[in-house]
Amino acid sequence: MKEIILCKYGEIILKGANKATFENLLLKEVRRRAAAIGNYSVRYMQSTVYVEPMDEDAELSIEDMYDQIKRVFGFAGICKAAACEKNMKEICKTTADYVSSSLPYGCSFRAEAKRSDKSFPLSSPEIAAEAGGAILRVRPDVKVDLKRPDVTVRIEVRDKAAYVHAGQDKGAGGIPLGSAGRGLLLLSGGIDSPVAGYMMMKRGLLLDALHFESFPYTSEPAREKVMTLAKELTEYCGRMKVHVISLTRIQEEIRDKCDEDYFTLLLRRFMMKLASRCAEENECSALVTGESLGQVASQTLQALCATETAATVPIFRPCIGLDKDEIVQISRKIGTFDTSILPYEDCCTVFTPKHPKTRPELEKILAEEAKLDFEALIEDAWNSRYAVTKYQFERKER
Repeated sequence: MKEIILCKYGEIILKGANKATFENLLLKEVRRRAAAIGNYSVRYMQSTVYVEPMDEDAELSIEDMYDQIKRVFGFAGICKAAACEKNMKEICKTTADYVSSSLPYGCSFRAEAKRSDKSFPLSSPEIAAEAGGAILRVRPDVKVDLKRPDVTVRIEVRDKAAYVHAGQDKGAGGIPLGSAGRGLLLLSGGIDSPVAGYMMMKRGLLLDALHFESFPYTSEPAREKVMTLAKELTEYCGRMKVHVISLTRIQEEIRDKCDEDYFTLLLRRFMMKLASRCAEENECSALVTGESLGQVASQTLQALCATETAATVPIFRPCIGLDKDEIVQISRKIGTFDTSILPYEDCCTVFTPKHPKTRPELEKILAEEAKLDFEALIEDAWNSRYAVTKYQFERKER
């Protein structure tokens, strides 16, 4: 009896003539992850990807592979299944051996069958009835409940083989990475920006990341916290480049020459300008931020409109309509929350005004900006950028 992983398509099923493009991206992502874990065959047929261990070591690592596929965008559901020959003797034997031992004592179950291979001599209800009988013969403590079973056992008779499993887990959903292009995530050390990155990756956007620092006002541990968040996001995107730019001189100039109430707004305009330049140089077509409407003073409608005018590429804000509790829930789900709440400073908390403008007028912001040598400060910050740091998914030892 051989155990494999079945991965069922999600939204890809709805694609038309370019469906093959999405499928190829999906297979490429699964194969890349499989290569880091063991020797696996990855193939697709009938809107399902089959991930099959090809040697003993791979069979031992199937739990690792399953855990990784849960993070691959594009699948609606995944399950581990036992493969067997397409005859009722083998199907019943496999069902009894593979499923029976995993059923809780005294539970109820229902057997369902799907016969994709129409040449198979039995109908789907007949297959289900015989497989269910095989379970009852070895597990007299369980009972059949066709309406509200505790467990649903499924038998799928497909072209190459028959597959038996007891339900499936929900997949990551979304569409395959790379199918929507490439974007640049403004990655701070907070809760919101990693969530924004995850949400856009789920919609097929490959991401680079850009972090702004303000040494010595921000510390080395604060930078390492952001790098940890980048590593955690690679659990979903597989790989990520992180760019780092210093804002120290810009912030000191704003502090010395501008009205305190405009500090944050002016800083964010510099950030949008630098981020746009970074995006264009690295072939990213959009910026991604963790902004949520009204969450802080710099995220009011008027403030967002004022800072956005400094950008030269589109800005995606997937968290814009979420409240903080919803963002925190996603952060916990994707595993970035515990890192995000580590008590280290970030550049946006340096020189924070006591009374920031919440309804700023662009004309007044530009008047404050005119007190600065904007282009010279941009060039100075741009020249401070770090060499790109690359993070790559690596298998974690169990």
